[in-house]
Amino acid sequence: MPDQPVLFADGILEASVNYGVTRIGLAQTGADGKPVACGQLMIPVVQLPAFANSLLTLLKQIDAKVKQAQQTNAATDGKPEAEAVPGSFRFSG
Repeated sequence: MPDQPVLFADGILEASVNYGVTRIGLAQTGADGKPVACGQLMIPVVQLPAFANSLLTLLKQIDAKVKQAQQTNAATDGKPEAEAVPGSFRFSG
């Protein structure tokens, strides 16, 4: 994949729809704990349901991985060698 800009966001400041385009103002938590604007995500309204469904699928996959790790941890009597939360995995959307 060619180099792409990377943007870290941990929240949403605002969202609007204008002329068929959803604009989502993204935020990062600043040093004072308050949200600071860090970028804008623009998605055509007609693509928003598919985008949201992809995010929901991702959340379900993360939840399944966490539950699997918790079961593995329980099966090893909570010994530290069992990873409580998976460090990484690939999203298959």
